[in-house]
Amino acid sequence: KIVDRIDDNKDGYITTEELKTWIKRVQKRYIYENVAKVWKDYDLNKDDKIAWEEYKQATYGYYLENPEEFQDATDQHSFKKMLPRDERRFKTADLDGDLAATREEFTAFLHPEEFEHMKSIVVLETLEDIDKNEDGFVDQDEYIADMFANEEGGPEPDWVITEREQFSDFRDLNKDGKMDKDEIQHWILPQDYDHALAEARHLVYESDVDKDEKLTKEEILDNWNMFVGSQATNYGEDLTRNHDEL
Repeated sequence: KIVDRIDDNKDGYITTEELKTWIKRVQKRYIYENVAKVWKDYDLNKDDKIAWEEYKQATYGYYLENPEEFQDATDQHSFKKMLPRDERRFKTADLDGDLAATREEFTAFLHPEEFEHMKSIVVLETLEDIDKNEDGFVDQDEYIADMFANEEGGPEPDWVITEREQFSDFRDLNKDGKMDKDEIQHWILPQDYDHALAEARHLVYESDVDKDEKLTKEEILDNWNMFVGSQATNYGEDLTRNHDEL
């Protein structure tokens, strides 16, 4: 049933373009369903907007009212750090500046990577997470430490050595030994990379037995494993839902 939905022009074949369009649709639907699921937890006064105060109360209210219960240094630190960070992200998502998020604004708050005007926040938060010496840049050791903790102190595995080369060759574009915000954006939000297209090409390449660059229903069902692990089926979840919803 899903294959029939993907086949937009109903010619019995699934092209890379049709698959890309479908994957984008699944991504969008997942995001909006996710927002709908949590909306009622935050819209406490049911005015179909979520004010910053409502969100703050629902998320941080207990911490703000009972600070003595958060004496543990790591708890204190994470709440103290997250609250201003959430407020900054909320205000960036809140385009009309009324401190109350519409559904679209709240979607941008929860899923900033999907919205053009939120990219600077995604970059800034990534920088803050990785930049342990707080100099405003990500150096090679900080970049590696984000992926690998060498607790034994032994030699680094091959993949880490490869990542160090990646940093020097492709991440640090101006070759000054560190990544600034522009280089971080190029790394995490590359302009010339379309995730849905890459996924669609991969699925077609792996399933296209006769190499005619399009898929029949049989080719897809014969390689069902690949599709169950893919965004095309929302990682398998869409196989169990009512297909009128898709």
